[in-house]
Amino acid sequence: MAPAEGGHDEADGERRRPVPDLTGSIHELGESGRASVAAATDAAKALRSLLAADMSLARSAMGRTATFAGIAVAFGASAWLLLVATLVVGLTSLGLSMLLALLVGAAISLAVTAYAGWRAVHYFDYTRLKATRRQLARLGIGELADFMPTPDSPASARDAAHEERERSNNEGPPKDPRGVDITPP
Repeated sequence: MAPAEGGHDEADGERRRPVPDLTGSIHELGESGRASVAAATDAAKALRSLLAADMSLARSAMGRTATFAGIAVAFGASAWLLLVATLVVGLTSLGLSMLLALLVGAAISLAVTAYAGWRAVHYFDYTRLKATRRQLARLGIGELADFMPTPDSPASARDAAHEERERSNNEGPPKDPRGVDITPP
């Protein structure tokens, strides 16, 4: 059907919008492009400022953290030595020989050391950035890229990493082109 006079469509009664000319469209497109670039530039500047402020804060906190951690270690060690000395004196006053009392104190210290070492190894495993390495590998970045599903795959990167870890336990770790072992995530 042809539109009725006055710019009305006979079917729905809405007024037709005028068709913009090509020059106006190109001008609007250019303006929106410039606005997008300006917004991206402003966002990048804000992110840079935030990162700089955050790094400055972290740098300042790092020195203070190291200082107070050193103080805590020194006083904690001296307190532990005093507690063990008190334990040895108490055990000798109960009739144990000095040698046996020192062995009890040493055994307690070794047990605490073994537990702390075991927990340190456990928590050190978190420094491997497993999730980040899996996602970078999924994007095709890094040494694990050949073992992870592609970004458009519905397969789980975690499952692929577990499968690769099980395979490497059976067959040995995978190797890069130079023959160096690749650490699975």
